[in-house]
Amino acid sequence: MSKTIKIDPVTRIEGHARILLECDDAGKVDEAFFCVNELRGFERILVGMEASTLPQVTARICGVCPTAHHLAAAKALDHAAGVEPPVAARLLREFMYMGHVIHSHALSLFVLAGPDLVFGLNGPAATQNIVGMVEAEPELSKKGLRLRSLGQKINETIGGRGIHPVTAVAGGISFRLTDSQFERLQELTAEAVVLSSELAGRTKKLLFDLFDANPVLLDKLNVPSWYVGTVNGGKVNFYDGELRVIDESGSVVTEFDSRDYRDHIVERAVHTSYAKEVFINHGGGEHMYRVSTLARLNVADGMETPLAQAEFEEFRRNFGRPCHNAVIQMYAKLIELIYACEKAHELINNPALRGETRVPATFRGGRGVAHVEAPRGVLIHDYEIDSKGIVRAANMIIATQQNTAAINKTLKEAANNMLTAGDDEAMLNGLEFVVRCYDPCLACSTHAVGRMDFEVEIRHGGRTIRSLRRK
Repeated sequence: MSKTIKIDPVTRIEGHARILLECDDAGKVDEAFFCVNELRGFERILVGMEASTLPQVTARICGVCPTAHHLAAAKALDHAAGVEPPVAARLLREFMYMGHVIHSHALSLFVLAGPDLVFGLNGPAATQNIVGMVEAEPELSKKGLRLRSLGQKINETIGGRGIHPVTAVAGGISFRLTDSQFERLQELTAEAVVLSSELAGRTKKLLFDLFDANPVLLDKLNVPSWYVGTVNGGKVNFYDGELRVIDESGSVVTEFDSRDYRDHIVERAVHTSYAKEVFINHGGGEHMYRVSTLARLNVADGMETPLAQAEFEEFRRNFGRPCHNAVIQMYAKLIELIYACEKAHELINNPALRGETRVPATFRGGRGVAHVEAPRGVLIHDYEIDSKGIVRAANMIIATQQNTAAINKTLKEAANNMLTAGDDEAMLNGLEFVVRCYDPCLACSTHAVGRMDFEVEIRHGGRTIRSLRRK
């Protein structure tokens, strides 16, 4: 008889979700599902709103990645209004975004997944949190949290608010940097470059020690897929560029503008989750793909900054192109963190940053589509706007929903290799770690009410035969 294993909730991710494993009579996992429990409904909420408010409203979708939605919306409005923001505005938007990436990647590496790196998959539950990490690795934790703070200060200075920024508008940015802000940002970015370099060595050692202690992570979790990420001149870019698609072998299949996304990707609702699954439609077939830190490094030819490029070259030497292992996304995140710090420092020292920041934008009806690379992968905003500037339809392609099919497949491989290990706690930690490697963001401004105990139910023939619970 078949049995069901349920992990609810998955902890140390941004939002509320559970893992459901469907097993056959022999105990082998037939199917695995990453189930998003929250229904947000923002695409319906936006209908009837004034288009000019979208950058501020959509930033409220998520309290952890608001800047991604803020800028995707502003860029979509540029398209709808048929305007091109001034050079200084584009640079300021990208600069704001580097602060956001620094904040988000540091949060993921040193708070959410950090305890996995420090304590491993067999660490006691009581220490698997930031408090335990601070006690065990005080210097790493201090620097990691400081770097996260620097990113947030950059984002706040340019965005007007640390959370839910307000300054990006159709046609550009609503302010110009003052001399004191300019000087302060120079200090912040210089410190960020130093900190990211200091953190790199220790973080890499912890990560590779985790792999050495758990060979299954590298040996059994190679799940081939296609990849999609943004490149500008062939190099990784978070703010602007073409979407490049590569297949399982690493061959470039196509590059396209996000305005043409309907010609290349298809969405599908699933019965196990409120998050849709998304596939590449190419050559008469549908192909599972990933967006993420790993996807961006897989599709790109290189990085724009020297320290990140050096790490990128080591990444390629060690893991090839493409790398299909989800856990390597933690290493890819570290490389991108270094890049974001370097890029921010380059941007603040660009004289063009002090020019005009806005052009008039008027909505006369039509469609606006744009994308950015959210920390977790490609994010697309698509709006239909009428002649009065009112939103009549909205669609958003979120990074996590694009990764859902790959998360399910990776969980299946992980479960089949961990269920027989004999250590329940290690199995639970391992499955959660696999999810954290994708760094899913599940509309983080919404949370479940009440306690979030960690529970696994194992059923056989419709009857619960075993329960595991962690308070």
